[in-house]
Amino acid sequence: MFQSIPRMHARVATLGTKEGSGLPAWLGSVLSWVQSGGRAERSKGMMSILYNQCSFVSGQRLRRAHQIGELYGSLYSERSRRSLMGNLWRRLRSRHPRTGHLLAALVGVFMWEEEKIRDEELQRCANEMQTVEMLSRMSKQGWQRDPGPEEQAWEVVMDRKNFRVWRKPIPDSHLYQYRVLGTYTDVTPRQFFNVQLDTEYRKKWDALVIKLEVIDRDDKTGSEVVHWVTHFPYPMYSRDYVYVRRYSVDLENNLMVLMSRAVEHPTVPESQDFVRVRSYQSKMVIRPHTSFDENGFDYLLTYSDDPQTVFPRYCVSWMVSSGMPDFLEKLHMATVKARNNEMEVKDYLSARPQEIKAPASTERHGDKSRGQQQGQGHMEYA
Repeated sequence: MFQSIPRMHARVATLGTKEGSGLPAWLGSVLSWVQSGGRAERSKGMMSILYNQCSFVSGQRLRRAHQIGELYGSLYSERSRRSLMGNLWRRLRSRHPRTGHLLAALVGVFMWEEEKIRDEELQRCANEMQTVEMLSRMSKQGWQRDPGPEEQAWEVVMDRKNFRVWRKPIPDSHLYQYRVLGTYTDVTPRQFFNVQLDTEYRKKWDALVIKLEVIDRDDKTGSEVVHWVTHFPYPMYSRDYVYVRRYSVDLENNLMVLMSRAVEHPTVPESQDFVRVRSYQSKMVIRPHTSFDENGFDYLLTYSDDPQTVFPRYCVSWMVSSGMPDFLEKLHMATVKARNNEMEVKDYLSARPQEIKAPASTERHGDKSRGQQQGQGHMEYA
């Protein structure tokens, strides 16, 4: 009987063996399952080791960056640190532009190099003053067309004692661009200029302001990014603007230029409480009659924006053309209060005298104060 057991075992093994494999089918399946399970466990183990290693390296680098930040914080001022970080950021962006833009969006960095107002834009604003003065003379003679190369039609929509308003259609849009050429004789150019730039003062004289603050600044050019929230006529929602602004004071040519235009800033996302105005531009050129500190000047305001309304074109045009004189009057009265020392206003012309360059002075009319200004040369910052 015992001799038949090996024969039965061999028979069973033969019946359960795959052809050409030498192992039973069930045993091969078990071994394959064990081997696959082992690979999965090894994969999990490798992933765990890799995760721990990455966490360790990332933690080490973060601690090192924090230590470096503390070191630079103790060695340099805040302005120097910003300048250093700006230089490093510009170097990264120049070498890896796509990576730089992605990182800028992730970490909330404003791309000054792409969004800044450039010198040639300020120069074009200054050149427009002469063009519009010519336009004003021609329109008084009955010819209401811009003599510039674009030959765009300008239409007079308001003509008053101290100012005149034109408008022209913006191409491929239902909106207009507006120009105001005006004169004031009872305040100085410096006072008028400072009132426009002082955001804290505007909160006091402009009742429509809900919020107005400088959220970013470029130390290289002095340009600023401003977040402005303002009431709109009922029942419309309030509007908010995010714009970059820069100014130039040319003492040699006796001109002041202030330019603003809409931008996007990562620290001020769009809010459901307001309607974001994404198309906005304002340019102001001031030409003193004599000097920056004597009463009397001409100004040119060029303005356009898209308030995101559903009203017809003529309604939007009426709101802008009727609201502009009211704003200019409020701006003028605020300047009169600043002149009378009723309100304190920051003096932007002397805010950073260390950046003034000194070309040859050229006095006119023998005016002493004017000669002192031109001796200081050309000052340019936002």
